[in-house]
Amino acid sequence: MLHSFIREMPKVELHVHLEGSIRPKTLLKLAEKNNVPIPVSTIDDIEKWYSFTDFDHFIDIYRIIGECLQTLEDFELISRDFLKNQAQQNIQYSEVTFTPLDHRHKVSLDDQLKAINKARFEAEKELGVTLRLIPDMSREKTAIDDGMELVNWAIRNMENGIIALGLGGPEIGYPPKLFESIFRRAKKFDLASVPHAGETEGPKSIWGSLQALHAVRIGHGVRCIEDPELVQYLRDHQIPLEVCPTSNVKLGVAKSFEKHPLPQLIKEGLCITINSDDPPMFGTTLTDEYLNIVDTFQFDIKTLKHIVLNSVQSSLQPIDAKMGMIYNFKQSFIELENKLGISLG
Repeated sequence: MLHSFIREMPKVELHVHLEGSIRPKTLLKLAEKNNVPIPVSTIDDIEKWYSFTDFDHFIDIYRIIGECLQTLEDFELISRDFLKNQAQQNIQYSEVTFTPLDHRHKVSLDDQLKAINKARFEAEKELGVTLRLIPDMSREKTAIDDGMELVNWAIRNMENGIIALGLGGPEIGYPPKLFESIFRRAKKFDLASVPHAGETEGPKSIWGSLQALHAVRIGHGVRCIEDPELVQYLRDHQIPLEVCPTSNVKLGVAKSFEKHPLPQLIKEGLCITINSDDPPMFGTTLTDEYLNIVDTFQFDIKTLKHIVLNSVQSSLQPIDAKMGMIYNFKQSFIELENKLGISLG
């Protein structure tokens, strides 16, 4: 019965990458259309190709996928596909990361946004789902001048769907301090900071993101558990963590799903949200993430609903929109329990 509840319940997703959400079928279509050589030719081959050996292997494949995006229509296609999939899972609101600097040699920043927004407006009208955007930078590839170009572009488009600035790519060797001036510029214009940290590197990366980048949320953050002082800081300030369990397992951050630190993070009183990261690449969906954490850790319905509402509360929507969504979600929970014929608590 709890599985049915999870599949039908309203959801919010805060950590999911647009490029990493391209379905295998769509990737093959884009590669063929744009004459991009990829080392696979079938959907089965792609699934085997996605068997990552480490984080660097993952990044290499991610770059190849990015090369398949070469036209405004490509961005419109993947955005429509993404939003359709979100609607099918009843994910009513998504904050989606994309890396526009990776594609600007083929499609300008403005055209990328134009294409995504076309799909976004259609989905709001036809599917009832909402999308907001988080442009991010790859640590290892972004010079300060490029980062400044990106943040200034993002600031100009804060009324055009962009709500935050992200930072991704390899943490090791690229401390947050390197990007301090870029995020200082974002903060000046109230553009939120939501960097990845505490995934491939430990607490030092999270501390740096909090101190140098003024992060309001942490992408991943699971290795905070290695530093009790950091755990206390995150708990005291209720800084949300965007936890992506399957991603953590597939990239070796956690040895197995069963050994993922999620239960301990919750026990410590941290603000935890659940997300899919790059769903086709990790063979998951947000719905699957919820199913897996409930089955693996035997979470009860109270914990489940708390995590879902954390995601709403941790979103970057205006406060009145968040409060309205929390009310609507609670009503939906009650209706679902009645529909399923059992009080789940």
